[in-house]
Amino acid sequence: MINERLAKLLVAQVASELGAHQVYLGMSLYFERQSLHKWAKLYRDQSVEEAGHATKIIEFLIDNEVEFDLPGLPAATTHYGSATEAVQTAIASEVRVTGQFNAMATAATETGDHRGLQFLQWFIEEQVEEERSMRALLDLLASGLNLFQAQELLDQIVG
Repeated sequence: MINERLAKLLVAQVASELGAHQVYLGMSLYFERQSLHKWAKLYRDQSVEEAGHATKIIEFLIDNEVEFDLPGLPAATTHYGSATEAVQTAIASEVRVTGQFNAMATAATETGDHRGLQFLQWFIEEQVEEERSMRALLDLLASGLNLFQAQELLDQIVG
Protein backbone atom coordinates (compact mmCIF):
# COMPACT_ATOMS: atom_id res chain seq x y z
CA MET A 1 0.00 0.00 0.00
CA ILE A 2 1.00 3.57 -0.55
CA ASN A 3 0.26 6.37 1.90
CA GLU A 4 -3.12 8.08 1.72
CA ARG A 5 -1.70 11.53 1.01
CA LEU A 6 0.20 10.29 -2.04
CA ALA A 7 -2.81 8.25 -3.19
CA LYS A 8 -4.97 11.40 -3.24
CA LEU A 9 -2.31 13.32 -5.15
CA LEU A 10 -2.01 10.50 -7.69
CA VAL A 11 -5.77 10.41 -8.25
CA ALA A 12 -5.65 14.17 -8.85
CA GLN A 13 -2.77 13.58 -11.25
CA VAL A 14 -4.94 11.20 -13.28
CA ALA A 15 -7.22 14.18 -13.92
CA SER A 16 -4.22 16.33 -14.81
CA GLU A 17 -2.85 13.78 -17.27
CA LEU A 18 -6.24 13.21 -18.91
CA GLY A 19 -6.74 16.97 -19.05
CA ALA A 20 -3.36 17.31 -20.77
CA HIS A 21 -4.46 14.57 -23.17
CA GLN A 22 -7.44 16.72 -24.16
CA VAL A 23 -5.42 19.94 -24.34
CA TYR A 24 -2.84 18.35 -26.66
CA LEU A 25 -5.61 16.84 -28.79
CA GLY A 26 -7.10 20.33 -29.07
CA MET A 27 -3.72 21.68 -30.17
CA SER A 28 -3.52 18.92 -32.76
CA LEU A 29 -6.86 20.01 -34.19
CA TYR A 30 -5.71 23.63 -34.23
CA PHE A 31 -2.71 22.70 -36.39
CA GLU A 32 -4.69 20.26 -38.54
CA ARG A 33 -7.11 23.04 -39.51
CA GLN A 34 -4.13 24.95 -40.93
CA SER A 35 -2.89 21.95 -42.96
CA LEU A 36 0.16 21.72 -40.71
CA HIS A 37 -0.02 17.94 -40.58
CA LYS A 38 3.35 17.30 -38.91
CA TRP A 39 2.58 19.82 -36.16
CA ALA A 40 -0.83 18.16 -35.76
CA LYS A 41 0.76 14.71 -35.54
CA LEU A 42 3.28 15.91 -32.97
CA TYR A 43 0.51 17.11 -30.66
CA ARG A 44 -1.72 14.11 -31.40
CA ASP A 45 1.17 11.83 -30.40
CA GLN A 46 1.71 13.95 -27.29
CA SER A 47 -1.98 13.55 -26.49
CA VAL A 48 -1.70 9.77 -26.69
CA GLU A 49 1.40 9.89 -24.48
CA GLU A 50 -0.46 11.85 -21.80
CA ALA A 51 -3.31 9.31 -21.84
CA GLY A 52 -0.65 6.63 -21.39
CA HIS A 53 0.70 8.47 -18.35
CA ALA A 54 -2.80 8.50 -16.84
CA THR A 55 -3.10 4.77 -17.50
CA LYS A 56 0.25 4.10 -15.86
CA ILE A 57 -0.87 5.97 -12.73
CA ILE A 58 -4.24 4.18 -12.72
CA GLU A 59 -2.51 0.79 -12.92
CA PHE A 60 -0.23 1.75 -10.02
CA LEU A 61 -3.22 2.81 -7.94
CA ILE A 62 -5.02 -0.45 -8.69
CA ASP A 63 -1.91 -2.51 -7.94
CA ASN A 64 -1.72 -0.75 -4.57
CA GLU A 65 -5.40 -1.32 -3.77
CA VAL A 66 -6.39 2.33 -3.87
CA GLU A 67 -10.09 2.79 -4.56
CA PHE A 68 -11.02 5.92 -6.47
CA ASP A 69 -13.43 7.45 -8.93
CA LEU A 70 -12.26 8.89 -12.21
CA PRO A 71 -12.24 12.69 -11.93
CA GLY A 72 -14.28 14.82 -14.32
CA LEU A 73 -12.53 16.83 -17.00
CA PRO A 74 -13.12 20.34 -18.29
CA ALA A 75 -13.48 21.06 -21.99
CA ALA A 76 -10.31 21.80 -23.96
CA THR A 77 -10.04 24.48 -26.61
CA THR A 78 -9.09 23.90 -30.22
CA HIS A 79 -8.56 27.60 -30.86
CA TYR A 80 -5.31 29.50 -30.38
CA GLY A 81 -4.26 32.93 -31.55
CA SER A 82 -1.02 31.56 -32.98
CA ALA A 83 1.27 28.56 -32.98
CA THR A 84 3.40 30.37 -30.42
CA GLU A 85 0.41 30.70 -28.10
CA ALA A 86 -0.29 26.97 -28.43
CA VAL A 87 3.32 26.04 -27.63
CA GLN A 88 3.44 28.48 -24.71
CA THR A 89 0.30 26.82 -23.35
CA ALA A 90 2.04 23.45 -23.66
CA ILE A 91 5.13 24.72 -21.82
CA ALA A 92 3.02 26.16 -19.01
CA SER A 93 1.20 22.84 -18.70
CA GLU A 94 4.42 20.85 -18.53
CA VAL A 95 5.93 23.18 -15.91
CA ARG A 96 2.76 22.83 -13.81
CA VAL A 97 2.90 19.04 -14.11
CA THR A 98 6.56 19.05 -13.07
CA GLY A 99 5.54 20.92 -9.93
CA GLN A 100 2.82 18.36 -9.25
CA PHE A 101 5.24 15.45 -9.50
CA ASN A 102 7.73 17.28 -7.29
CA ALA A 103 4.98 17.76 -4.68
CA MET A 104 4.15 14.07 -4.86
CA ALA A 105 7.81 13.14 -4.44
CA THR A 106 7.96 15.39 -1.39
CA ALA A 107 4.86 13.71 0.04
CA ALA A 108 6.34 10.28 -0.56
CA THR A 109 9.66 11.28 1.01
CA GLU A 110 8.06 12.88 4.06
CA THR A 111 5.97 9.79 4.75
CA GLY A 112 8.72 7.27 4.00
CA ASP A 113 6.75 5.85 1.05
CA HIS A 114 9.62 4.28 -0.89
CA ARG A 115 7.31 2.39 -3.24
CA GLY A 116 5.58 5.61 -4.22
CA LEU A 117 8.84 7.51 -4.55
CA GLN A 118 10.29 4.84 -6.84
CA PHE A 119 7.19 5.00 -9.02
CA LEU A 120 7.42 8.78 -9.30
CA GLN A 121 11.05 8.78 -10.45
CA TRP A 122 10.10 7.78 -13.99
CA PHE A 123 7.65 10.67 -14.26
CA ILE A 124 10.14 13.17 -12.87
CA GLU A 125 12.69 12.14 -15.51
CA GLU A 126 9.99 12.28 -18.19
CA GLN A 127 9.16 15.86 -17.25
CA VAL A 128 12.71 16.99 -17.99
CA GLU A 129 12.29 15.68 -21.54
CA GLU A 130 8.80 17.16 -21.92
CA GLU A 131 9.88 20.65 -20.89
CA ARG A 132 13.00 20.51 -23.06
CA SER A 133 11.01 19.49 -26.14
CA MET A 134 8.39 22.19 -25.72
CA ARG A 135 11.01 24.89 -25.16
CA ALA A 136 12.85 23.74 -28.28
CA LEU A 137 9.61 24.09 -30.24
CA LEU A 138 9.22 27.62 -28.95
CA ASP A 139 12.79 28.38 -30.03
CA LEU A 140 12.01 26.98 -33.48
CA LEU A 141 9.00 29.28 -33.79
CA ALA A 142 11.08 32.25 -32.63
CA SER A 143 13.66 31.52 -35.35
CA GLY A 144 11.49 33.15 -37.97
CA LEU A 145 10.87 30.07 -40.11
CA ASN A 146 7.34 29.85 -41.36
CA LEU A 147 5.31 27.00 -39.88
CA PHE A 148 5.48 24.89 -43.03
CA GLN A 149 9.28 25.09 -43.11
CA ALA A 150 9.54 24.57 -39.37
CA GLN A 151 7.50 21.38 -39.44
CA GLU A 152 10.24 19.72 -41.47
CA LEU A 153 12.50 20.05 -38.39
CA LEU A 154 10.03 18.67 -35.82
CA ASP A 155 11.41 15.12 -35.78
CA GLN A 156 14.88 16.45 -34.99
CA ILE A 157 13.56 18.47 -32.07
CA VAL A 158 11.21 16.04 -30.36
CA GLY A 159 12.36 12.77 -31.94
